[in-house]
Amino acid sequence: MRWVLRFFALLCLGLGIAGVFLPGLPTTVFILMASWAAARSSPRIHAWLHRHKLFGPMLRNWEAGGYVSRRAKYSAAITMALSAAILWWLAQPWWAPMLASSCMAGVLLWLWRRPEPPTATAKN
Repeated sequence: MRWVLRFFALLCLGLGIAGVFLPGLPTTVFILMASWAAARSSPRIHAWLHRHKLFGPMLRNWEAGGYVSRRAKYSAAITMALSAAILWWLAQPWWAPMLASSCMAGVLLWLWRRPEPPTATAKN
């Protein structure tokens, strides 16, 4: 089972990295799944993910309380809006962009309801 989870972690990591460059392919969800699988199969991959410059803060925020940064929320909203615009422009049947846009709107609603990480306050 450990090898299956390790393969799944690497597959999700690859899809998450591809999602950085391909609109419509989510990055965050794949990185979260990669971290989950790596925690159960490869401490080395799990530690690398948590130290990573791009993925580490996101993973630490999520594990600390399901936090999503405002920057990540804006980034997701912009990416989804661009993806929806491209779909509406290119899609042939009207129901395809309608369905995709509805799904993206639901995800955005859920995402914007997630708490933001607490800010570090200066101690006097």
